[in-house]
Amino acid sequence: MEILDSRGNPTLRAYIELNDGTTAVASVPSGASTGKNEAIELRDGDADRYSGKGVLNAVANVNDTIAPALIGMQAHQQALIDQRMIELDGSENKSNLGANAILGVSMAVARAAAASARLPLYQYLGGAGARRIPVPCMNILNGGEHADNSVDFQEFMAVPLGAPTFCEGLRYVAETFHALKAILKARGLATSVGDEGGFAPNLDSNEDAIETIIQAIEKAGYKPEKDIAIALDSAASSFSSDLKSQYDLKWSGAGAMQSDNLIALTEKWVSKYPIVLWEDPLAEGDWDGFKRLTDKLGDQMEIVGDDIFVTNTKYISRGIAQGTANSALIKLNQIGSVSETIEAVRMCRDAGWRYFISHRSGETEDSFLADFAVAMDGGHLKTGSASRSERIAKYNRLLEIEQELGKSARYYW
Repeated sequence: MEILDSRGNPTLRAYIELNDGTTAVASVPSGASTGKNEAIELRDGDADRYSGKGVLNAVANVNDTIAPALIGMQAHQQALIDQRMIELDGSENKSNLGANAILGVSMAVARAAAASARLPLYQYLGGAGARRIPVPCMNILNGGEHADNSVDFQEFMAVPLGAPTFCEGLRYVAETFHALKAILKARGLATSVGDEGGFAPNLDSNEDAIETIIQAIEKAGYKPEKDIAIALDSAASSFSSDLKSQYDLKWSGAGAMQSDNLIALTEKWVSKYPIVLWEDPLAEGDWDGFKRLTDKLGDQMEIVGDDIFVTNTKYISRGIAQGTANSALIKLNQIGSVSETIEAVRMCRDAGWRYFISHRSGETEDSFLADFAVAMDGGHLKTGSASRSERIAKYNRLLEIEQELGKSARYYW
């Protein structure tokens, strides 16, 4: 069925029923800052409904094409079911049936199989050894495509890598979030939030954003770097004119620049601030720039490719071979099925890369991602700020998992 996501736009919810009476449901997220090679999210294009963003065609594809083809298959055969849907679609980017149609069913199948086996989803997908709770990289300040403000970079995240447990780590960054609100309010700045729940004030510069966050960390009673570090998502494609080597940091006043200028800025910030992770520091077509940056800073921080890799093993394998980065962002709806997402994670792990599990800017209350992050043993997750219930749902599910695991739970960067 067609439902609404956190931005009030249509998305798809899929329902599954097994012969033993088990039922499950899954809802599909939607991104705003998207890579050009992502799997295609099928929209109706009917201007009279939701400005063309309806998903009734994707819903029909589930009900009329996918469902008849899956009836009789075994729910625990996730890879076979996903492959069947990919074959039904027949395109390279899932443009016929829609990645939203395929992913909704794929997620619901995994959830149903776990319930039928009487296992929590994280254990069903990750095995008996799944017990590592990810460090929450909490987005506390938004810019770029996720906010209408004067900040070029898209996400500024607080990372509680010094906490002893997930529960404590979540407290560290939630308290920092509230400390940041107090600082912004005292400066007479807006405390409204962006798509992912982080504050979206008009600041003097991108650097002002990071320095204000450091003030918030200290105001909350924590030590920058030791207790809480910083992660960034530039989403550089959003301010690149050619998606390859030309950039314009118009809000910061830095203006037009090329790859090497942006790399130099990155080096300056990494030497000055406690940055442990930087996502999409360059645009999706800037493969050479990514490699130069990784050669310079790859031993000092995690350099994550999002738009450049789009959770696709075709691009991740190229990145591994060329030394483009040392980590890949992992988003279920970028590739469009659970088993393909797991394969992307496996490729990173086999190469000695890290992988950064991520939500989307358009989310639902579905907490599938929390279980998936534990199952994949990635060690860190981004799923928004300490506001907006579609983000909090994932954090609360992780609290449940940590409590369920008890003393066997592990938490480390």
